[in-house]
Amino acid sequence: MTTRLGVCGWPVAHSRSPQMHAAALRAVGLADWRYLRLPLPPARFAETVRALPAAGFRGVNVTIPHKEAALALATERSDDARAIGAANTLTFGPGGAIRADNTDAPGLLDALGAPAPRTALVLGAGGSARAAAYALRGAGAEVFVWNRGAERARRLAADLGVTAVDAPRAAEVLVNCTSVGLHDPAETFKEIPVNADDLGEYACVVDLVYRDGATELLRQAERRGCRCVDGLEILVRQGARSFEIWTGRSAPLDVMRRAARSGLQPSQLPSSPPGSRGGRAGP
Repeated sequence: MTTRLGVCGWPVAHSRSPQMHAAALRAVGLADWRYLRLPLPPARFAETVRALPAAGFRGVNVTIPHKEAALALATERSDDARAIGAANTLTFGPGGAIRADNTDAPGLLDALGAPAPRTALVLGAGGSARAAAYALRGAGAEVFVWNRGAERARRLAADLGVTAVDAPRAAEVLVNCTSVGLHDPAETFKEIPVNADDLGEYACVVDLVYRDGATELLRQAERRGCRCVDGLEILVRQGARSFEIWTGRSAPLDVMRRAARSGLQPSQLPSSPPGSRGGRAGP
């Protein structure tokens, strides 16, 4: 019997999770597992997700705009997911049980590596921004949060013990958790409060958006000598943790990274031997 996994979002056609997980499943010898795109409008999210176990699903990743709804739907929540107020990983158990985890938070720290930054500016106040702020604060950073809707930023700050700001602050790390740049890269610096010329104030710039050729934010940051971490690396790191939750296997990190960056569809990916595995970079 085929075991299914998937990614739920609206939209979700741009997601590279299917090719990344398809390669990982082959690499560890799980040939009868499949990973699918599940485009779900908000009005159908809850009823559809509850029906997935009967269709052979073991779990799903959750992306924009469903991360907070995923947490509310769950019958069991990890401490991290509960504290963040959002989930990106759901696992289905017996009797209708649904466990919510958040792998965005540790995935960000995995991608940043050691040492953890002392200060960070997070742009956005949605589920991904909550995960980033929570992770960075937990790693010891002083975290500032900006959002176009200031009230939402203030609520996030009060929930997570960070500081809401009305204007950008200099920091070691800048993390873009907005969707700016996803559809129109030219609009990037009209939609976020940081000017391209000010990017040099940040030693590292992280953009959760990913696209071929990098986002405009990261292109401008690289020109100014910043270390850049793109959304595909974050995707790989959080995906590796979700993979391990669902399968109980060590995630083949290098295989997942190559697949995510290849742009190939799952059926086009080369096979990998069952023993081909990578490791997770330590924080």
